[in-house]
Amino acid sequence: MLSKKTKYGLKALTYLASQKDKAPVQISEIAKCENISQKFLESILLSLRKSGFLGSKKGKGGGYYLIKDPNEVLMTDVMRVLEGPISMVPCVSLNFYEKCADCRDEATCSVNKLMLKVRDANLEVYRNNTLADLII
Repeated sequence: MLSKKTKYGLKALTYLASQKDKAPVQISEIAKCENISQKFLESILLSLRKSGFLGSKKGKGGGYYLIKDPNEVLMTDVMRVLEGPISMVPCVSLNFYEKCADCRDEATCSVNKLMLKVRDANLEVYRNNTLADLII
């Protein structure tokens, strides 16, 4: 299941990407328009800023803004920052691989075979969608 952090992060990114003038937007505005707790949103936006998706400006007229063009923001990158590994089990993760402690042989593991298919299907969707694709 998608975490609230990721859901709200996607909503905030989409909100910022849909702004016509690309000027900084205050957290309070995003929180109100997207019905997100402002305190929770602050931590999400901070993570996105530290990961290079957003910039911020302090003072009057300040807020958060998108650094990259929405067409350049791949969903694989956003999902990994907000959600962590894309795979549901560590033994099929591309970036966070770990052998499962209870598995004798990955090559004959039925769970591994299924989760590889799930991971690949998810990656197909994420790789072929950008932030621009989410703007309504």
